[in-house]
Amino acid sequence: MTTETKQYGHFDLGDLRVARMGFGAMRLPASTRDGAANDRDTVLGVLRRAVELGVDHIDTAAFYHQHGLAANELIRTALGPSYGELVIATKVGPRRGPRDRYPTGQLPASGLRAEVERNLTELGLDRLDLVYLRPGGLETPGDESIGERFAVLAELREEGLVRHLGLSHVSVAQLAEARAIAPVVAVQNRFDVTLPEDTGMLRACERDDIAFVPYFPLGGFGIPDDARVAAVAARHGATVPQVLLAGLLALSPVMLAIPGTGNLAHLEENMAAASLRLTPEDVAELRAAPPRP
Repeated sequence: MTTETKQYGHFDLGDLRVARMGFGAMRLPASTRDGAANDRDTVLGVLRRAVELGVDHIDTAAFYHQHGLAANELIRTALGPSYGELVIATKVGPRRGPRDRYPTGQLPASGLRAEVERNLTELGLDRLDLVYLRPGGLETPGDESIGERFAVLAELREEGLVRHLGLSHVSVAQLAEARAIAPVVAVQNRFDVTLPEDTGMLRACERDDIAFVPYFPLGGFGIPDDARVAAVAARHGATVPQVLLAGLLALSPVMLAIPGTGNLAHLEENMAAASLRLTPEDVAELRAAPPRP
C-alpha cells in the first residue's frame, strides 16, 4: 500500500478493510456519457496502474458498457483471475436492454438473482464482496418500499453469493427499511462538496458506522465552477478535482471516494488527492460553499 492511500486511512466495509480512495469503473468504456469509446489497452493500463497506486476498492456494474466495451470484462482482463486483496463492489436494480443506451427501468425482484449471477460470471468471481441495490433513476430518492427487492439480495447473502450489502440512491427511510432485513455496510448517494444535498444521509451513516460512498464525487456532468474550491486549490498548489476529492475525505471519517477515469494522467491526479492534507480552515471554507443550483 502506498503512502498516498494511507494519508486518509482506511474504512471497514464489514470485515473488509479498504483504502478510503478507491476507483469507479463507470468511465472505463467511455470518458463521457455520449462520448467515443476509450482505447481498450489504455483503460486496461489505467486499472493496473490504479492498483499499483494503492487502490483496493473498485466500484462497477454490469450495465456499465458502451461501444462494445464492458467495465466488468475490462476489470477481469486487467486484474483477474486472481484479484488478491481487491474488494469489488457492484450494483443491481437498473434494467438495461441490449439496445438501450442507458438503463431505462428497474428490474423486478424476480430479476435480481440473474443480475447478480451475471456480475459473478463477467467478473470471474464465486462471490461478490459488496452488492448495492439501486432503486430509481437520477430523480430525488423516494420513500417507496424496497423491502421485497432487498430481501432477494439478503437471501443471496445467506447463500454465500454475496458477502455484504449496500444501497444506492436511497432515502433515510429506505435505509431503515433495508436494515430491518439485513445489515447494510455502505450507501452510495449523490454528493460532492459543492452539492451537499444529502447531509441527512451522511449523518445517518456516521451514526451507525456505515460507509458513505458518493457517486459523482467530481460533479458528474463537468467539474463544478466554485470560487471557494478554486481558492483552496490555489493555496495548496493543487487542482480543483484534487480539492473536491480531498474535501470529501476530510468532511467525514465514513466517506469513501471512488473517482473514475479512463485516462492515465487523470488517474494519477485523482490518486494524488489522497495525500492532500486540508487544514480545518480549508474544510470550514468548503462547508460554507453555497449549494449549486
